[in-house]
Amino acid sequence: MKIYTKTGDKGETGLFGGARVTKDCVTLQVVGALDELNAVLGIVVTVIPNECEGSLGRSLIKIQRELFKFGAEVASRQIKSQNSDIKNIDRETTKIGKNKSSPKNKLLNSIGERDIFSLEKSIDEMWGELPELKNFILPGGCIASVHLHQARTICRRAERELVAFGKICPLRPELFQYLNRLSDWLFCAARWANFKSGAEEIIV
Repeated sequence: MKIYTKTGDKGETGLFGGARVTKDCVTLQVVGALDELNAVLGIVVTVIPNECEGSLGRSLIKIQRELFKFGAEVASRQIKSQNSDIKNIDRETTKIGKNKSSPKNKLLNSIGERDIFSLEKSIDEMWGELPELKNFILPGGCIASVHLHQARTICRRAERELVAFGKICPLRPELFQYLNRLSDWLFCAARWANFKSGAEEIIV
């Protein structure tokens, strides 16, 4: 099977579920930012200092998987909006959420309070090891830290795009909470990577 389909040659692409949209639609702004964020996190995984490879590496791969599922849910919400029957579909989603064996539940309801709490717990653990932050700092230090700061800025952009999308399509509050908390986690992880590797933070 060929990798190129030519179906996007006129500026359109297919979403999860088969709907066709233009490549500059608000949905793809969110999905594209999430994809970009995921790619940068992949870079971080490859350059993690030995001093923090284990726990940070596991956390990053977990987050990468969560971002993939996040994007799938955003794409599915666009389809529901286009079907103009959101209330009925939301009822079905709730039913699916109660059915733990449903494959749809694993995809569409993957981001929740447990994931947000996991980020918060990780932030508290890393922050507890760090020296007190008394000044603004510049992105810098070890390579992993620099890319974590880059990921943080992309995460913020994804959050802004999600807010714009949320104005035209109903979204679960957990999605906004997750991205907001993830940007905090990325900032903390950037500092922690420098701390563990012995790299000095650059004060503004």
